[in-house]
Amino acid sequence: MMEVSLAYFNLAAAFFVLVSMALMLGRLLLGPTLYDRLLAVNSFGTKTVLFLCVFCFVIDRPDGVDIAILYALMNFIATIAVLKFFSYRALDVSLADAHIDKQVTKGDKV
Repeated sequence: MMEVSLAYFNLAAAFFVLVSMALMLGRLLLGPTLYDRLLAVNSFGTKTVLFLCVFCFVIDRPDGVDIAILYALMNFIATIAVLKFFSYRALDVSLADAHIDKQVTKGDKV
């Protein structure tokens, strides 16, 4: 009896995660700014990781959580790369150069 109720709980959790993923897609399409859309993509990636974890437990294959962790890492790195690209218009800007550029654009002396 306990396993059946746990299976229903996992299916309900998977359903609600899918609904929240659909809402994130709506925000992605209707977001007024670039950063709203980027936040929606990042949230969608996080919800995808959650869905993969729940789905792995629904099909009784918990070893798929490793794939979800890998996807979370890729989602994080991609978000940082996109933010850096839209902030500096290049990916090859070092942190020291970015700090100097910010000071020069503000009018401070280096």
